[in-house]
Amino acid sequence: MEQIGEFLRSRRARIRPEDAGLAQYGRRRVPGLRREELAQLAGVSVDYYVRLEQGRTPNVSDAVLDAIGRALRLDGTEREHLSALVRGTTGTPAAFAQTVRDGARRMLAMMADTPAFILGRRMDVLAWNPLAEAVGGFTPGFNVVRHTFCDPAARGFYADWPTVAGEAVAYLRLDAGRHPGDPLLAALVAEVSAASPEFAALWGRHDVREKTHGDKLLEHPSLGPLEFRYETLRWPGDEDQLLVVYTAAEGSPTLAALRRIPR
Repeated sequence: MEQIGEFLRSRRARIRPEDAGLAQYGRRRVPGLRREELAQLAGVSVDYYVRLEQGRTPNVSDAVLDAIGRALRLDGTEREHLSALVRGTTGTPAAFAQTVRDGARRMLAMMADTPAFILGRRMDVLAWNPLAEAVGGFTPGFNVVRHTFCDPAARGFYADWPTVAGEAVAYLRLDAGRHPGDPLLAALVAEVSAASPEFAALWGRHDVREKTHGDKLLEHPSLGPLEFRYETLRWPGDEDQLLVVYTAAEGSPTLAALRRIPR
């Protein structure tokens, strides 16, 4: 329940009253919109909004969440995250190990000309093909967040480390909203927060972002600079697994480097 209030407060802090068409009045102790201003913009009572931030309104209608989303200027991913926080379970789920279907592993093996891997809960890399292993250095138990913030080599490996770091934390925060009370995720957050003040600061921003597509620029220790476009597909039958495929432009140095990797 605490996550609901933290997320809503972080979104309120982004919006200046004047940008929302509200007059400034009184001395402000915190940036952004006050609770009563947000309630006014969303068309709900202040008491109702306060109870929402405190996690005491389990039966919030879609109309109310939409109104709050509009007032806070949430994008689609942020609205999904808010809905998951408000309507998520309050119990603590049992820890479980994700499994990858045999057919999925065979499919990865058949994708011999491009790096591909399956990303699971908590940004664990669950399975990969030989090219993905050569490019990403995947090993059993590989976790993208732990690697990004706890492995000193990661800062040189990712050509744009700040962007990669921010995206990783935002996707992990989205996963946390979808699976509240996950003890393994809580343990991962505690571990990486203790090791990396930068992770702790990014985690505290409550940014959320879906992983769909984008660019990945790598400085590989043996292959040199690599420039990929990645696409992700949610795995049929398991909404918590993503197939991630790296593609290189025809005729590019990256494609030439991939072809030099022994198969």
